[in-house]
Amino acid sequence: MNRVTTEEIRDGVSLTNLDQPLFDGADATKRTLVDYLAAVADLMLPGLRDRPLSVVRIRPGQPPFMQKNTPKYTPPWVRTTPMWAESSKREINYAVCDDLRTLLWLGNQRAVEYHVPLFRLGETVQTHLVLDLDPPPDAGFAPVVAAAAVVRRALADEGLSAAVKTSGSKGVHIMVPLAPTGADDIAAATRALAARAERLDPSVATTAYIKDDREGKVFLDSTRAYGATIAAPYSPRIRPGVTVSFPVAWDALEHVTPQDFTIRTALELLGDNDPWVDLMPSPQTLPADLVAEGHTIPVARVVAMHEGKRRARAREATEGEGKS
Repeated sequence: MNRVTTEEIRDGVSLTNLDQPLFDGADATKRTLVDYLAAVADLMLPGLRDRPLSVVRIRPGQPPFMQKNTPKYTPPWVRTTPMWAESSKREINYAVCDDLRTLLWLGNQRAVEYHVPLFRLGETVQTHLVLDLDPPPDAGFAPVVAAAAVVRRALADEGLSAAVKTSGSKGVHIMVPLAPTGADDIAAATRALAARAERLDPSVATTAYIKDDREGKVFLDSTRAYGATIAAPYSPRIRPGVTVSFPVAWDALEHVTPQDFTIRTALELLGDNDPWVDLMPSPQTLPADLVAEGHTIPVARVVAMHEGKRRARAREATEGEGKS
């Protein structure tokens, strides 16, 4: 049987199969996604512009996959930038989404999620310090709200302020806009901020990178630095209902859940406003004592790697003794 392919043209972009389901549990079609991206483009594009883009796509009947390298069939009018990937030891040709046409083309490729680094092309500094708050499984959103309040206290103790948005998954991103600062100092200050928040209330927050060590607490992920990426503001996520990474006022955080913000509800909630711009404070300089403390704190991922190896050796030794 021949498959019928419907086609529409918007802003010079050919859009196909718009009425196909987006993914299981989405309660949305590809048209729903494309319509959302078109409607929110003026708010979403500033967070994507001039940043190498990684997208998460999902094809019918297949699991989601992250795409960094642009495919060979990418139109010539899509801006791209080559960057060396140290992890894979090769050059990656990233898309850069600067305009509506590119955003629509990506939506037609079933690119649901839009992840960006904390730097812009041509610049050597991060634009924000970010703490990513990740709750334990099945914990709900209340522990995230409690942990976010602790982080806000730690920031206020240093005279800093931040904006907060849902990640679109289970947690939140707390973001401090920065005056030009070296990458090493930003990474250090992020570690120190997480450590200070944990000290303020260790009953709700932890910096333990190894999941088994978190004891049911919210993880304050301080590794969003250097080339790390986050879901861009207003980016959809491949989650039930197609949730959206959405800005929330601090005093409203305890009254919402991430599931409140979807590609079906976000536009009505936005109205004519851009809350991410409205809620974001002015760029700030990191206090010297915060940076200095951070430089004394080892990188969590490295510590976890060494600890994992130590525990593996200990298990092997114990198992060896049991067999002798």
